[in-house]
Amino acid sequence: MDPLYLRSASTSLVISFDSGEAEVIHWGADLGDALPDLAILGAPVPHSAVDAAVPAGLLPQASSSWRGRPALRGHRITDGVPGYDFSVRLRVAEVTAAAVGSSAVIVQGDADAGIRVSSALTLHDGGLLELRHTVTNTGTTPYQLDELATVLPVAPDAVELLDLTGRWCRERHPQRRAIEQGTWVRTGRHGRTGHDSSLLFAAGTAGFGNRHGKVWATHLAWSGNHEQFADSAADGRTMIGGSELLGPAEVVLAPGASHTTPALFAAYSDRGLDGISEAFYAWFRNRAHHVLPSAAAAAHGAGAGKPRPVVLNTWEAVYFDHNLTTLIELADSAAELGVERFVLDDGWFRGRRDDHAGLGDWYVDEALWPAGLTPLIDAVTSRGMEFGLWVEPEMVNLDSDIVRAHPEWIAGPSVQSYKDGGRLPLEWRHQHIIDLVNPDAWQYIYDRVDALLRENNISYLKWDQNRDLLEHGHAGRPSVHEQTLAAYRLFDALKAAHPGVEIESCSSGGARVDLGILERTDRIWASDCNDALERQTIQRWTGLVVPPELVGGHVGPTTSHTTARTHDLSFRAITALFGHFGMEWDVRQVEGVQREELKRFIGIYKEHRGLIHSGRMVRADLADDSLMLHGVVACPAGASAVTGSTAALFTLVSTGSSPAEQPGRIGIPGLDADAAYRVEAVFPVPGDADYARTFTQVQPPAWLESGATASGRFLAEVGLPMPVLNPEHALLLQVTTA
Repeated sequence: MDPLYLRSASTSLVISFDSGEAEVIHWGADLGDALPDLAILGAPVPHSAVDAAVPAGLLPQASSSWRGRPALRGHRITDGVPGYDFSVRLRVAEVTAAAVGSSAVIVQGDADAGIRVSSALTLHDGGLLELRHTVTNTGTTPYQLDELATVLPVAPDAVELLDLTGRWCRERHPQRRAIEQGTWVRTGRHGRTGHDSSLLFAAGTAGFGNRHGKVWATHLAWSGNHEQFADSAADGRTMIGGSELLGPAEVVLAPGASHTTPALFAAYSDRGLDGISEAFYAWFRNRAHHVLPSAAAAAHGAGAGKPRPVVLNTWEAVYFDHNLTTLIELADSAAELGVERFVLDDGWFRGRRDDHAGLGDWYVDEALWPAGLTPLIDAVTSRGMEFGLWVEPEMVNLDSDIVRAHPEWIAGPSVQSYKDGGRLPLEWRHQHIIDLVNPDAWQYIYDRVDALLRENNISYLKWDQNRDLLEHGHAGRPSVHEQTLAAYRLFDALKAAHPGVEIESCSSGGARVDLGILERTDRIWASDCNDALERQTIQRWTGLVVPPELVGGHVGPTTSHTTARTHDLSFRAITALFGHFGMEWDVRQVEGVQREELKRFIGIYKEHRGLIHSGRMVRADLADDSLMLHGVVACPAGASAVTGSTAALFTLVSTGSSPAEQPGRIGIPGLDADAAYRVEAVFPVPGDADYARTFTQVQPPAWLESGATASGRFLAEVGLPMPVLNPEHALLLQVTTA
């Protein structure tokens, strides 16, 4: 059988079937139009080993003497006795490659064990590989599935591993380690993705960075319990991948039944992490349902989308203090600044004066809103803004009418409800999880949110999820798997019924950020922390996978409510710019020069959001850890662009004090080497409220006042001398074609 050879965007995948199973020969750089006879890759057989070459299977298995993690773990239950068919010997039965495009389906089976696995692979136009497996029980007795992992091999020169970790208000921070023999596993048992989840597993060559080195990276598109891992065997081969982490007997396949894994998305780059981002961004933007579909998606019938509106969220402005007069004043102030979407946060529904009560009772509180939300919605929309609303449909408080009526709708470890003597999980933020696996509970939640959307002019839902799913069960059995699927169905059904409503995935901030939830939502809230210093890191690493138009970034109060740090407006605004821009702040209190500065910056966002939300993300590799230079370059960029048009926006950020007296010359990468550009500092500038506090220098660099003109090659290789920024300040640079 001929090998399978998929190619796209300088990436290729080669799978051989010569061993009888699907063996991944290569995942990485494009290999050109023709492959040699793959028999030349026959490996030696060492001493004290199995007397045959061991394939790196698409589904690694012990029956081929793979001594690392097997892809499939499970066993058959026969006459009530578990443990049968614990080791399968999968062999290729069928390979179907698409006539157009780079996709294929590989079917492998073991008739004796009664197991068949179908693997669907697509190498998308931007080079992102999508892989998922479907296992089917072709036997005559139940088969308990314990794990079905999606894995891929990386090249021998991948010697370093980068993953991400974090906590509430400090999500997605990087950590690195050498790849050594053994298995590095990141386990998420949160019942949701988790604040500490690794958005990406990246293996690369020594010292790989933003724009250099070879990188192989994977992401598991799943919003429930999961594992991601790098498995390095004694024979020198390394696999990276992930799997859903199933609870005891969560998936037991009856004869003829099937189970499909979450998708594993995988990208290869020979240009560092920026190349990984390009592959993910292309996939997002080529989707027909993306909020701002690319030209390629539009050519296939996708709508044009609309510019990402400037948001004002009321949470850090008023918290639970909902007063119509106050909120209309806030709407007036927001509209005058140029806000385009006004979002009413937590506190509008029955009994919700604080976070102890009301969750689950999704009715407008008649005592607080005797005329409903209509007076506020009319006030907002009459001022030219959309109206958005906060909801948390997956949660309940014990102090709620719905729990008093249906205590059995709370998910937990017991068969009985807590009213009948069953045990509840410990409370988290005074709340519990509603059991969406229960069809009546699911229907109640759907009906209430559907009614809110039908009865009110709501354009946007901020959908929160403020706790982990601990001891999560349905009818006494673990059910995180089914709860996750039920939540997906809820999103999908509401989207189908209300296609014009955008949904944000918020989960105590950034605890549900993955491509599973992003297939059915329109943006994510990266963190509950609006501190600009913290957000620089959070947004940088969130943006490794998720493009900026899907990442909410807000200007918070002058003194952060989550860290008590105080920052100038320019630093907070520039930080929020490289995302879906908004504010979470009582903007009624912003006056004078600072108000004019904020209004001007909102104009800058509106002028450049088309570039920010369609361009290529560029992150410089700097030796000074206290400085960051990142930006967005127009696609395509080059000498043919109209003179004076914006080719890129960059920001220079000082995150702390530097050991050097001055930053020196810093290269500006990512531009067309042969094109001429003009670089100008555009924010803050003299006259802005905090301009004088931005710098600590006697004299600025020569170009700062009037700009600099040079080729893209000069700017990348020689760079420009940068000003001496005070710690926790930033400077916005506009690059135009000259």
